[in-house]
Amino acid sequence: MTDKKTTSATQKEELVFTKKNYQLLIISMVIVVVGFLLMMGADGDIYDVRRTLIAPMVVLFGFAFGVYAVLKK
Repeated sequence: MTDKKTTSATQKEELVFTKKNYQLLIISMVIVVVGFLLMMGADGDIYDVRRTLIAPMVVLFGFAFGVYAVLKK
């Protein structure tokens, strides 16, 4: 019985990411999806400021936030 307890305790200590890391990763994925939706658009000029400037910045921020979520300890 004690062997099972020690193995489960070591498994919990070996986890790389915490719950907070996973939450931050999900938030970063949502930010990236929002950026791509802004880039897609439904109507209007293809060279609109939203599509050429704002949406790519949102996507890059989402990727940067994802890197932060992975590296956060």
